[in-house]
Amino acid sequence: MSIIKTISSLAVSAILTLTGSQLMASETIKIGSFLAITGGASFLGDPELKTLQMYVEEINAAGGHAGKQIELVHYDTGGRAKDAVKFAKRLIQKDKVDLIVGGSTSGTSLAVMPLVAESEIPFISLAGSVKIIYPVQKWTFKMPHTDAMAAAKIYGDMRKRGISKVALISGSGGFGKSGRTQSINLAKQFGITIVADESYGAKDTDMTAQLTKIRDTDAQAILNFGFGTGPAIVTKNVRQLGIDLPLYQSHGVASKKFIELAGEAAEGVRLPAAALLVADQLPDSDPQKAVLLAYKSKFEAAHGPVSTFGGHAYDGLFIALDAIERAGTTDKAKVRDEIENTKGFIGTAGVFNMSPQDHLGLGMDAFKMLEIKNGNWVIVE
Repeated sequence: MSIIKTISSLAVSAILTLTGSQLMASETIKIGSFLAITGGASFLGDPELKTLQMYVEEINAAGGHAGKQIELVHYDTGGRAKDAVKFAKRLIQKDKVDLIVGGSTSGTSLAVMPLVAESEIPFISLAGSVKIIYPVQKWTFKMPHTDAMAAAKIYGDMRKRGISKVALISGSGGFGKSGRTQSINLAKQFGITIVADESYGAKDTDMTAQLTKIRDTDAQAILNFGFGTGPAIVTKNVRQLGIDLPLYQSHGVASKKFIELAGEAAEGVRLPAAALLVADQLPDSDPQKAVLLAYKSKFEAAHGPVSTFGGHAYDGLFIALDAIERAGTTDKAKVRDEIENTKGFIGTAGVFNMSPQDHLGLGMDAFKMLEIKNGNWVIVE
C-alpha cells in the first residue's frame, strides 16, 4: 500500500512539475537571435540588436504581448557562418526558443537554413540574398529586399539614363557573390552589357588595380555589390582615379555609416533602399510614413542615425509577434503558418504580403532609388 501511495505521489508530483513548466513556457515568448554584433558586418548587426532590445523592453514594460513577457536570447556571430550554426543549435536545443529572428548576413542565414528545416522552427532572416527565399523553404522567411530586386531597380534607373554598358565589381562574401550572379543574370533583360567583372576580398584596403582595369573599358557606369568597408573604399578609389562615371551601390550600404566612410566621394552615388532613409520626404498619404517616422524617432533618440538594417529587425520582430497573436499559441507549426499568411503588414521595408509561394512579400514599389547629395539621401524618382 505504501508503495502504491509512493508511486501515486510521484506521479502527481511529475504532473504538477510538467504542468508548472508548461505554464512557465506559456507565460513567456522566447525569441532567439544570432547577429553580427562585432566584426566587418557589425554595422548590420549592431542596429538590429539595438532595435530588438529596444522594442522587447518597451513591450515588456507595457505588460507584454498578448499577456506574455518576451524573452530575447541573442548571440554574436561576428559574421561567421560556423558560429551562426553553433548558436542556432544552442538556441533551438538548449534555449528552447519559439522562433528565430536574425542572420545579419546572407552567409550566416544560408548556413543555418538546413538546421532550421530539420528542427521545424520558424526563422525570419534579416539578410539580402534571394537564395534565402528562392526556391521557397518551408520554415524560412526574410525581411530585406533581395539582391535580385536591387539589381533590377538599378538597371531600370540606368536604362532611364541611357546606360547600356556596365562595369561590375563585387565583394567576395555571400552577399557580394549572390548580387554579382543576379546582376549578370538580369543584365540582358534590361539591355545591359557587362564589360568588366571584378571582385575584392573582405580585408582588401585598396581596389585601384581592379578599378584601373575598369577605367580602361568602355563602361558607362559602375555597379558595386557589397557591404561593410569595401563599397566605401571602392567609392573613394573611383574618385581618386578620376573615373567620371555614374557609380551605383546596392542596398547593402543603406546607412549613414557608408556616407561617413566614403566622405565627399559619396556625392552623387545612387542606390536602391527602403523608404526609411527618406521617411520625411514621403507624402503624408504614404501608408508607411507614420510607421517610418515613429521607428526613426524612437531609434535615433536612443542610438543615433537610423539605418535600414535596424528597420529589418523591427519588421521581423513585429511580423513574428503578429503571427503568434493570430495563432493564439507559440506552437511552431501554427506560428509558421501565420507568418506565411501575413497580409498588409506595414513595415519599414514596405507593405508585406506573404504567401506559400512568396516568403518575402515585398514588391518593387517598396524600393526607392536614392542619390547622395550634400551628405544626405534624396529620392531621385
